[in-house]
Amino acid sequence: MSITRRLFGGAALAAMMVAGGGAAQAQDNVRIALVVKALGIGFFEAAAKGAEEAAAELGNVEIIYTGPTDTTAEGQIEVINSLIAQQVDAIAVSANDTDALVPVLKKAMDRGITVISWDSGVAPEGRELHLNPSSNALIGNMIIKLAADELPDGGQVALLSATTTSTNQNTWIEEMNKVMGDYPGIEVVATVYGDDLADKSYREATGLMQTYPDLDAIIAPTSVGIVAAARAVEDAGKVGEVNVTGLGLPSEMAGAIESGASKSFAIWNPIDLGYSAAYLAYELATDAAEAGPGAEINMGRMGTLTLDDNGEGAMADPFVYDASNIEEFKSIF
Repeated sequence: MSITRRLFGGAALAAMMVAGGGAAQAQDNVRIALVVKALGIGFFEAAAKGAEEAAAELGNVEIIYTGPTDTTAEGQIEVINSLIAQQVDAIAVSANDTDALVPVLKKAMDRGITVISWDSGVAPEGRELHLNPSSNALIGNMIIKLAADELPDGGQVALLSATTTSTNQNTWIEEMNKVMGDYPGIEVVATVYGDDLADKSYREATGLMQTYPDLDAIIAPTSVGIVAAARAVEDAGKVGEVNVTGLGLPSEMAGAIESGASKSFAIWNPIDLGYSAAYLAYELATDAAEAGPGAEINMGRMGTLTLDDNGEGAMADPFVYDASNIEEFKSIF
């Protein structure tokens, strides 16, 4: 039976270890730490549910759900150091920085801990594999396509991303830029960063509308930013003028679809993503599979992950949500 522990940073985890006297180490369970960018984000809460589902299927897995209180590499490093001290069996991390986590994750692997990244990756030397939620190229194309589909005559769009160092958002934006020639008339006027904080994302979205009065769309490839941008559009009285799109959760974006602040958005199922990450970590930690170019690794009900030469694989295609299907999904995640 799995046990979810919500640990608010490394200090809390260290305190638990002292108080617990190593009880977790006495269990036969495979202990998999799901390290997220920051606690309190709906996307990652949903991913934790998926990880627990995988644990229940596998039967001898304990999920430790943890992360820093803000989206910084320093916070994740503190958490990971504590997990190393606790001697967990596997760490599955959605990284706040591609390179900054590498030294501490190499330390974990040197101690015999399985390390994978998911959602937002780390450099190959800092993990055994990376699970992309979808193909980066497909995601990059999707986020600009969602905006362009509502602008048949072209228009101005701006990007509201997470942090300047966020691996996945930066990769998706790079892929988006590669296909901009397929969308003539669409002009990207600015890229701003909300640090995956609701209040800062709201201010950045408001600033975009003030700086660019002819702005037609805000693209936010982050579940925090897209909600904040939609609220900023509503509060500015610009529903129907500025369309908010990107990547978000149905439960959090249903109101924006209803108000018209967002015509459509996309996301993969974060429950499936957490499930897949936990399953992959288990397969590697128990030596049921080995990561390497061309390896095919079991992901349970999600099928098989095939790794490329960079040790990366994609889970599934992104799915578009709009007024035609939002009611169906808003109560699920």
